[in-house]
Amino acid sequence: MQRKQMERHGGKWSVLAAVCLAALALPWSFVGGAVATPAIGRELGGSPQALGWVTSAFMLSFGSCLMAAGALADQYGRKRLFGVGIGLFAASSLAISLAPDLWWLNGLRAAQGLAAAAAMAGGSAALAQEYEGEARTRAFSLLGTTFGLGLAFGPLLSGCLIQWLDWRAIFACGAAIGAAALLLALPRMRESRDPDAVGLDWPGALSFTAMLALFTTALLQGPQQGWRSLPVLALLAGSLALLLAFIWLERRAARPMLDLSLFRYPAFVGVQCLPLATSYCYVALLVLLPLRLIGVDGKGEAEAGLWMLALSAPMLAMPSLAVWLTRWRSAGFISAAGLLTAALGLAALSQAQAGSPAMALALLLIGGGSGLPWGLMDGLSVSVVPKERAGMASGIFSTTRVAGEGMALAAVGALMAGFTGRALNDAGLNASAAAVQRLASGNLSQAHALLPMADIGRLIHAYDWAFQRLLYLLIALTLSSALMALVLLGRSKGEIGVA
Repeated sequence: MQRKQMERHGGKWSVLAAVCLAALALPWSFVGGAVATPAIGRELGGSPQALGWVTSAFMLSFGSCLMAAGALADQYGRKRLFGVGIGLFAASSLAISLAPDLWWLNGLRAAQGLAAAAAMAGGSAALAQEYEGEARTRAFSLLGTTFGLGLAFGPLLSGCLIQWLDWRAIFACGAAIGAAALLLALPRMRESRDPDAVGLDWPGALSFTAMLALFTTALLQGPQQGWRSLPVLALLAGSLALLLAFIWLERRAARPMLDLSLFRYPAFVGVQCLPLATSYCYVALLVLLPLRLIGVDGKGEAEAGLWMLALSAPMLAMPSLAVWLTRWRSAGFISAAGLLTAALGLAALSQAQAGSPAMALALLLIGGGSGLPWGLMDGLSVSVVPKERAGMASGIFSTTRVAGEGMALAAVGALMAGFTGRALNDAGLNASAAAVQRLASGNLSQAHALLPMADIGRLIHAYDWAFQRLLYLLIALTLSSALMALVLLGRSKGEIGVA
């Protein structure tokens, strides 16, 4: 009997270790792609829009497929979906490291995001079956910390790999981590499924995926083609029509992919607000800052990764601190305090000189403040529905997180291009859309080649002005999110109940 208990306990730890390995590889793949984008552009070429898909293709397929993956995990088995997902993630990562051109790379990044969705939904749901009560909260806290570990050291490791080897080494390492997670999980992970699952809501899944694809494409194409151009307006109108169709379908489905009735509960809405808030105050900077540090400030990839460590390193400690603080204060208070701290960091960053100690302090404040809600939202998310619907709960929350991050990145890129265009016009430079896009994406050398009449100093000044205005907008969004978290989650301490 004692031996069986020890084996069971060891099995739980193996499952936790496997899911945490996956949670390490997934964010590293995201931030690694962002850090590698300038190097990919130097080797494979491509327009700013095409290079933007290096990040967006992964985020779009990841975010749009998470809810469907959660439903499939409930129906066909959490272990099976995790195994298929992490196996395909390793295979696609290896294929990316061998990609011959940008089109192949972006297509494989989309496949990698699809595999990541299956791995995350299946792994999170399987983990929820292994642990109960406080043990589950601690397990998901560790999961969030590991996810933060991938974010924290991903930029630095990616920069070092690019500088010492090649950008392809980033994805080869991701393949190795995925393979290790697969080998660790399969022998010990129990199979579990929802006995009441009746199948995937295909109309809902397809309309949701198409809606996100059209909206993200519109955000990426808007700065280049113009927001009033017919193709962009058609994309926006199509995404709105698909959103309305998705809501209509989900309200009438017998077993919807997204149970819209859950939005009646303030705590459930509050949980979904947290990843949206961190998308704007934290995740967007994971993509914007490497482009600025490498392309505008002239730093090498390894040095840029070291600066990014100031932003992401607090994720190692702050999620665990947030869980510990719930003994005394509500999740809403802790999350709001963290977002307020992040807003102060954004304000400090808007005034700091590049490469200065003030910039390092600002990044620490942003990362530390964002780490408080980050440490709570994973554990809170799986408690808003019954245990048997853990796959759906994980899928809804993860979709909100990743789809929100993908749309935030596309929106922030579009806003940065808009501010940059305004700055160049105010400086008396009649810049083409291509020149604006290249400067907004941090490609100072190509922007100067398209604007030879402007000296480098004027272009840097225009970029800094645009970046500062963008930070002002992010501050307003972060403060609004802090208020919402305080109101909607003000009474929640440990796990949130639906009733």
